[in-house]
Parts: sequence; structure tokens; C-alpha cells
Amino acid sequence: MIVVIDYDTGNTRNVKKALDYLNLENELTADPKKILAADGLILPGVGAFQKAMDSLNERKLVPIIQAAAERGIPILGICLGMQLLFDKSLEFGETNGLGIIPGEVVPIPENLGVKVPHMGWDKNRAVQADPLATVFDDQFTYFVHSYYVATDKAKIVATVDYGVQIPSIVRQDNVIGIQFHPEKSGQVGLAGLTKFKEMIQNEDYSRN
Repeated sequence: MIVVIDYDTGNTRNVKKALDYLNLENELTADPKKILAADGLILPGVGAFQKAMDSLNERKLVPIIQAAAERGIPILGICLGMQLLFDKSLEFGETNGLGIIPGEVVPIPENLGVKVPHMGWDKNRAVQADPLATVFDDQFTYFVHSYYVATDKAKIVATVDYGVQIPSIVRQDNVIGIQFHPEKSGQVGLAGLTKFKEMIQNEDYSRN
């Protein structure tokens, strides 16, 4: 069972619809017991970092998600959900994140000759071997964001070039983040969600 963590961030139901379309068993819930009993977790998200963290704190989900990561439960963070996995964000001041992956969320520079927010289709390039990154390597996916994660190169498995190298897929052991929206990225996005399910089933968390 894949649990989509419900914390009122806008696109949780769209992610669930994509999983339903793929006939992947899933549930949208904020129940801590169900979250900690899941085979895999998806943390979606759109909007502002601080508001999302406030919602997670109000629902007392921060220690639950941290515990799930420590237990080795596979976690997939999507868009803002990916950014929440990191230590902090500089959006509208400084806000602490979940602190699962070291790094911070910083603004896309406005002096690069590109439009901010980064919105639309862009091509991913795998920079490390990884089962999920192979699905998206050299493929276009849909992005909507004004901030990106700054983290150690060892955590980055794919990037997009937007005047600066933006990590599009990151990973630390059982925790994966993708900056784009797979539920809005057509067949390749659906293939990525299917691969995440396969990784859960096969316990495939190696990079071989």
C-alpha cells in the first residue's frame, strides 16, 4: 500500500488520481498509524514552504515522517514535497524543513536571463545511476517552481539546466525527491510512479 500524505497542499488528490489510473493500491490519509505501516509514502506539495510546514506541524506529522524515514520506509517527495525533505528554506524568510536530507532551498537567481518561476517542460539529465533516474533521463517533465534545492552532489541523481543546474531528482537511501510533477508529465511521469512502486516491491534501493 502506498500512502499519499494528506496535509491540504493542493495536489494531493491529483497524485492519488494518477495512482488510481495506474491501478496502484493507495490511500490518501493523515493517520500516523497508516503512514508508519505503509509500504511506501508519497509527500506531494504545491505552494509556499512555510504554509506547508505549518500544516504538517498542525497535524503533528513532522515527527511521523521523520520516523518513517528512519525506519527505512520508501518516501517520494514531489515538487514542494521534495523541498520539504531538506533542512530549511529561504522562501519568505527562513523556515525549518523536515531535515531528512542535508541542504537548503534557495531562490532561482533572477539575473540568469531566464523567467522565474521555472514553469513548463524541461529535460532531465541523469548524473548518477539510479533506478528512478533512468526512467527520466533525457526525458521532458513538467516543472512549476521559483526555488530549488542546494545540496551535496552525492545526493543529486538528475538535473535540469535552467541557467543554473537545478536538481530534479535527489536521493538519500530510501528517501527520494523529484522537483517536477509526475502527475502532470504525461506517460513518462506515470512511468516514474510505476517505477517507484516496483522499487518498493523489489526493495530495490541500490544504485546498481
